[in-house]
Amino acid sequence: MVWNVVFLVVNFMHLFFLLYKRRPIKIDRELRSVYKRMFEPLHVQEALFQRLTGQFCTIQTVKKGQAYAVEDKTSVDERLSILLKGKMKVSYRGHFLHNIYTNSFIDSPEFRSTEMHRGEKFQVTIVAEENCKFLCWSRERLTYFLESDTFLNEVFKYLIGKDITNKLYSLNDPTLSDKAVKKMDRQPSLCSQLSMMQMRNSMASTSDTDDVLNQILRGGSTGSSL
Repeated sequence: MVWNVVFLVVNFMHLFFLLYKRRPIKIDRELRSVYKRMFEPLHVQEALFQRLTGQFCTIQTVKKGQAYAVEDKTSVDERLSILLKGKMKVSYRGHFLHNIYTNSFIDSPEFRSTEMHRGEKFQVTIVAEENCKFLCWSRERLTYFLESDTFLNEVFKYLIGKDITNKLYSLNDPTLSDKAVKKMDRQPSLCSQLSMMQMRNSMASTSDTDDVLNQILRGGSTGSSL
C-alpha cells in the first residue's frame, strides 16, 4: 500500500510537470509583432522567445529628434536593439544613408562587424524621426546566452545577415530626397559595389573620410559586395 501511494504521488507530480510545460505562453503585446514577423517563421518556440526577452533585455524609448547613436562617440559594445515602433534615420557626416523601420535591427552592421573587435565607436549617427520604442539587449549578456543555445545563435546570425542585406538595398531607395542619395539612385550597380560594412564602418579607417564619401556618392567605390 505504501509503495502504491508513493508511486501515485510520483505520477501526479509528473502529470503536473507535463501540464506546466504545455501551458500557453503569453508574450507581451508590444513584442508580439516582433515574434510573429521575425522569430515564429524560423520555428522559435514561444517559451524560448520568452526566455530571450524576459531576463536580460528592456524596452526603451527615444523621442523625435533624439539620437540613438552619435558617430565617433557612442560605443558599439553596449547593446543590440530591434525597433518596435517609429522610424529612425541613419546618416554619416550629414549625408543621409537610409531609414530604419519597425521590426528591424537598429545596429546590426555594428554588431556583426565588431564581433571580434571591441571598443569601437559608431561610424554613423542614428536619430529618431518619430517617437520610437525599441527592444534592447545587453550585448555581453546576449552573446553569452546565444553561446549556450546553438539553435538560437543560428537564428540570430540569419536575422542579422538578412537585416544587413535589407539596409544595403535601402541605400538605393528611390523615395529618398537628399541630393547625395539622388546621386546614388543614378548608380544601379552601387549595391554590387559597396557593402553595408564598408558604408557604416570601414569609411572611418582612412584619414580622408570626406573624400571617400564623395567617391562613393559618385559611384567610384570598388568595395566588395555583401
